[in-house]
Amino acid sequence: MKKIVLAMLLVAAVTAVAQTAPAPAQPAPQQTPTPSPAAPQKKEIKDPAEYNAYVGAVQQQDAAAKVSGLEAFLTQYPNSVMKEDALELLMGAYQGTNNQAKTLETAQKVLAVNPCNIRALALLAYTKRAMAEAGQNAQQNLTDAGQSGEKGLQCLQTMTKPDGTSDADFQKLKAQTSAIFNGAAGIAAYQAKDYAKAEKFLRASVEADPANLRDLYPLALAYLTPGPAENDLDGLFFIARAANLAQGAGKDQIAKFGKSKYVKYHGSEEGWTALLAQAATTTLPPAGFTITKYVPPTPAEHCSDLLKTKKVQEMSFAEWQLCLSEGKPEDAENVWSVLKGKPLQMVAHVISIDSSSKTATKLQLAGSSDDIDAKRADIDLTMSAAIPAKSMPKEDADFQFEGTPVSYVAKPFLMTMNEGALLVKAAPKPAVHKKPRAR
Repeated sequence: MKKIVLAMLLVAAVTAVAQTAPAPAQPAPQQTPTPSPAAPQKKEIKDPAEYNAYVGAVQQQDAAAKVSGLEAFLTQYPNSVMKEDALELLMGAYQGTNNQAKTLETAQKVLAVNPCNIRALALLAYTKRAMAEAGQNAQQNLTDAGQSGEKGLQCLQTMTKPDGTSDADFQKLKAQTSAIFNGAAGIAAYQAKDYAKAEKFLRASVEADPANLRDLYPLALAYLTPGPAENDLDGLFFIARAANLAQGAGKDQIAKFGKSKYVKYHGSEEGWTALLAQAATTTLPPAGFTITKYVPPTPAEHCSDLLKTKKVQEMSFAEWQLCLSEGKPEDAENVWSVLKGKPLQMVAHVISIDSSSKTATKLQLAGSSDDIDAKRADIDLTMSAAIPAKSMPKEDADFQFEGTPVSYVAKPFLMTMNEGALLVKAAPKPAVHKKPRAR
């Protein structure tokens, strides 16, 4: 409700010019005006009774009295030359009585007379957006707001200055309504997941009013959403600016979200504080604005880095798998030369068990978290003897063993081990390790 009240106050400012609309020319009998062909003709009510009824309604100071007078005028003179003006004034009068339903209804009547009436379009765009944000029939109201916004922007392109309006007031009207139209069209496009369109309209709104957090925050989100319209640099700048402009609990939430996006893009939080400070005093991304993008190492590079910091014996099974399947040939050879023929004590996950042989039990095991999740074997273990029934492991359970690597296939990875033996004491479980993503 609070948002709707704010919306109505803003639109009241936009429609203020309409409340003092100039009176039509008074009827002058037997006049033959000869205006220049290029000059717009001033509206003229020729019937004195109609003129008096119009002026009498317009001059009412009380909003309720003005509503009554204008409704009576429109009923008595439904085809008046001043119909659009009267409806526009009636729209404002209903707004003055806080009758939202009649205000919106009258706005539609204004548009039935003139589909490009800027004030009616602005009122519908802003109020429908506010109603949607307040949870009132959100989807439909937001769609309506977006349609009014786009229509309003089209109409602004051909709008001429209303009779009796000063140049300053005309420019103010165009600036205020343009902001309303861009915001409504932008947020509707954002909710429809048309991010390119949302960026176009919301960016225009923010450039006109850099402190407009209502449009700035969804603009940042549109830029940061993965897809064809993604623009991380602009998104990170605007999310930092939104964190500066926000108040209360929302400020911390936006800053936390922005920082997480920054770290994901840059690879660390280094520079985030500086970006916040820059966005506090700069309204738009400056020329040449950039943030270094983190590029993760390839699996081969990751293996090389591991070998610089760890001994092969200290690596997890998943790290051995990484080097043997994705590493440079020399790195893979280095790892295999350490592992081959050496008894290893480890823990793996049982995928399947073949106990049909009386001389040796065979097990298909998964040693890396990726393969455990995929229920895919990456170890083919042959025990030295058959496993007694009382010691037989269960499928889909962890299994502690000792085995000696004898060979491997790089892709899909499978290490063959023999001389398998049950461990009496639990072996330390290797750290869970996910394979790095390739660039």
